[in-house]
Amino acid sequence: MNKFILTGLLICSALGAIGQTKSPIKFTAKITNRNSDTLVITGKNNFKQVIPINKKETFVSSFDAPKGFYTFSDGTEASYLYLKPNSDINLTMNAKEFDETIVYKGKGVDESNFLAQQSLKDEKFQAEAFTKEAKEFASLLETKLKTDLENLEKGNFDPEFKTAVKKKFDSFNNYAVSEYESAAKANKMTGTPSPDFDYENHKGGKTKLSDLKGKYVYIDLWATWCAPCRAEIPFLQKIEEKYHGKNIEFVSVSIDKAKDNEKWKKFVADKKLGGIQLFADKDWESEFVTSYGVTGIPRFIIVDPRGNILSSDAERPSSPELQVQLDALLK
Repeated sequence: MNKFILTGLLICSALGAIGQTKSPIKFTAKITNRNSDTLVITGKNNFKQVIPINKKETFVSSFDAPKGFYTFSDGTEASYLYLKPNSDINLTMNAKEFDETIVYKGKGVDESNFLAQQSLKDEKFQAEAFTKEAKEFASLLETKLKTDLENLEKGNFDPEFKTAVKKKFDSFNNYAVSEYESAAKANKMTGTPSPDFDYENHKGGKTKLSDLKGKYVYIDLWATWCAPCRAEIPFLQKIEEKYHGKNIEFVSVSIDKAKDNEKWKKFVADKKLGGIQLFADKDWESEFVTSYGVTGIPRFIIVDPRGNILSSDAERPSSPELQVQLDALLK
């Protein structure tokens, strides 16, 4: 899931379970190209429902949950749904095209389908509007909000759902403006010398970005608590393998808090993470992080062999466009 979309929908998720009335909910999911044999639905107040796959290769469960917003995850990606009393939910999707193929059928699924479709609209907006000039961006954002509100009012949705999603729209708009301004700042950095860092290396000692001059450097800003960051790890490992021996270094910089340093060390060791694994000195407030105007992770940066910024907001490892770019650079 795109970090821009994730941040917007987390606003909904943070509202948690709206009502306190519990009632059995039937949940069935048929997933092709699945990433896992287990689905996990989580919500407010430490709610967690683990759903293993059965012999018919279907995820089936019946459980009690208060009305409200929830997250479901297959361990690699995540999306959002809205649970109501006496719902009978049938989810189908292709895990290789996660957000694009989510469809809910059954009883009490209108809100969940709205969230799934809204996620795609938000993603499309990010891809298209963020490339526009400021005035056009503002116009597109205003039009989007108007259309989103109209679509919400047209739907036969739970009143409490409508109220919560309207708040999400406002928050999304504020976030979009902030991200647009951050992206504009990042674009101006292209071609300028990158800020340096001097961070703890998992293998011992410290490593400076300036130590890597003479090579391209692909930097991954991440944290152990960040699900979208973890989802990119398998793709990053494949990229590292493909370009092993080429004139490029892959550097992962954790912005976990200092108290979680041991957790970071264990995660890197347990997952056998490759490349250069570093730990930032002041998490989000680290000078390198703030210099790039980072407001969300994962964030990827490419620095050229002279130490200049080639891309301050590069493609993710999961994007085919990254390999196209790296092939061109390293040919």
